[in-house]
Amino acid sequence: MPLQILRERILSRLVPEERAASPAGERRRRVDLRLIPPALFVWAAAGAGPWLHATWLLGLSCAVAAVSVLLAVTVMRRHRTGGYPGRSFLLTMAAAMLLSVAAAAHSAVSSAQKHDGPVAEAVAARASCLAEVEIAGAPRALKSQGGSDLSSRWSVDATVTSLSTGGQLLRAEARVVILGGADWQHVAPGQRVRAAGKLRPPDSGQAEAGILAASAAPNALEPADAWTSGPASLGRQFSAAAGWLDTDARGLLPGMVMGDTSGLDEQLELSMQTVGLTHLTAVSGANCSLILGALLLAARSLRLRRLPAAALALAGLGLFVLMVGPDASVLRASLMGAIAVASLAGGRGGRGLSFLCLAVIGLLLIDPGLGTSFGFLLSVLATLGIIVLGRQIVSWIPAVIPRWMAAGAAVPLSAQLLCGPVIVMLQPQFATYSLLANVLAAPLIAPVTILGTAAVPLVPLLPWLAAPLIGAAGLFAAGVAGVARFMAGLPGAAPPWPEGPFGLFTMVLFSVLNVLLVWLAAGPARTVGFVFVAHGAIAETLERIVRMCQRTGSTRTARTAMRGLVQQVHHGRLRGSNMYPGRNLDWPLPGPSDPGRRRRTIPPGGT
Repeated sequence: MPLQILRERILSRLVPEERAASPAGERRRRVDLRLIPPALFVWAAAGAGPWLHATWLLGLSCAVAAVSVLLAVTVMRRHRTGGYPGRSFLLTMAAAMLLSVAAAAHSAVSSAQKHDGPVAEAVAARASCLAEVEIAGAPRALKSQGGSDLSSRWSVDATVTSLSTGGQLLRAEARVVILGGADWQHVAPGQRVRAAGKLRPPDSGQAEAGILAASAAPNALEPADAWTSGPASLGRQFSAAAGWLDTDARGLLPGMVMGDTSGLDEQLELSMQTVGLTHLTAVSGANCSLILGALLLAARSLRLRRLPAAALALAGLGLFVLMVGPDASVLRASLMGAIAVASLAGGRGGRGLSFLCLAVIGLLLIDPGLGTSFGFLLSVLATLGIIVLGRQIVSWIPAVIPRWMAAGAAVPLSAQLLCGPVIVMLQPQFATYSLLANVLAAPLIAPVTILGTAAVPLVPLLPWLAAPLIGAAGLFAAGVAGVARFMAGLPGAAPPWPEGPFGLFTMVLFSVLNVLLVWLAAGPARTVGFVFVAHGAIAETLERIVRMCQRTGSTRTARTAMRGLVQQVHHGRLRGSNMYPGRNLDWPLPGPSDPGRRRRTIPPGGT
């Protein structure tokens, strides 16, 4: 029986449904990749900002703009004279270059603020100053192991508007990071305060112009408005209302609902970091996805049409963003979460990828500093994994497993596969039980997020109604803490991983291998067919090598190529195992003393 016929029969019997449905499925699941080059070009231009001087950025922008215009003009001229192959791709590349020029120009402005001007001179001199700043982000608690004094330090992103140092008043705008004491935890985004301290340069590759180590409490120049101070006040009231819960739930619940980790136990935080659950203690795309998904289900249960349901869900997501604070990271998380939900719910991975690219381009054009942000990179990679791999992994899982259970495993796996290489660059260790911990914690996350979010606005209005919601959410939060502590205590929970580029490459290889293993394990019949096809391809390759050597008359080449697989007996006779019972393997080879052909016929089942 010819090998090709055998292979076709095996595949037709083992995976007939996949082969029959492939052409139509490919047409339905066609992915639009045209926006990927513009997104990559814009990201590269934005990422170059903190590293290059403004002069270099402007020169690079002019060069790229000239190339893009020349490319576009050339394509259009040739198209008029009778068509031009690849016109759409070349025009897309020209548009990508122009967008990257816009990002580079914006980065040049930020680079000029960082490297030139009076603020840069004061930072380089490490001068003491009195600065008027506008708070640009929510305060973040600085954690340290061992319970040192850093546990009472806070970090705040701000923009300097004026600077007084050395008897001079300097008027300039520059981004800084303020490191201060416990009094700085009460400032709100958009608030203008006066800060006294000492400037110092930032680390290489950072978008900020400097770091201001505050030596005193902030002096408010104007009170914060309700839009910015309200979320902080709600967060403090919610944390106080959850004070009657046990230690783990009391510290974890505000973090999972509003991103407030100030009361989180250090040992619990270390356990969550070990098993890859730290993303739960920040307002991420997962929170926004759960809120948006719950609102969509509620709207559809009321039999609302798609557009009214989407409008209601987006309005609820906007209220959630205002409630937790319209910080830049929260806005990015809400956008990424909306894209992920739209892709999974609509079943349009190609369109979800286009939306993701558009979001990346827009966010980088607005804030080029995101080009060097690991948080932004991880958010994009997690969303990309859910869009590209999420539905595919769910389709690989057998139909006997419930779809909600399949999605519960596919979503964290798809996000982890793409985020893993970046995480090992930040923390060179391997989270052995990360996938299992995320799968076990997945059923507990939705009740914590939804019940806790519903309780936040009720705390100042109807505290008696908020109490049972907090209690129920705290019970599930304690379950998440229990999963983290148990998994972190297992042997081999965090083995070391190589650092640097080698660690990145090995983790990428490991992620690709995981995808292949999941694909093979999810379809046993497909796996058997794959093994038969691979074995048949190897056998065909060996036969072609023998025939090629027969035509060239080189016995030595044949022996070298077949070493380890076949064995010489004498004068042109080869012996090999027959893996296809019932089929004769005839390998003709020229003998050294006979220029003619000698044929060794291997009987069925023999050697």
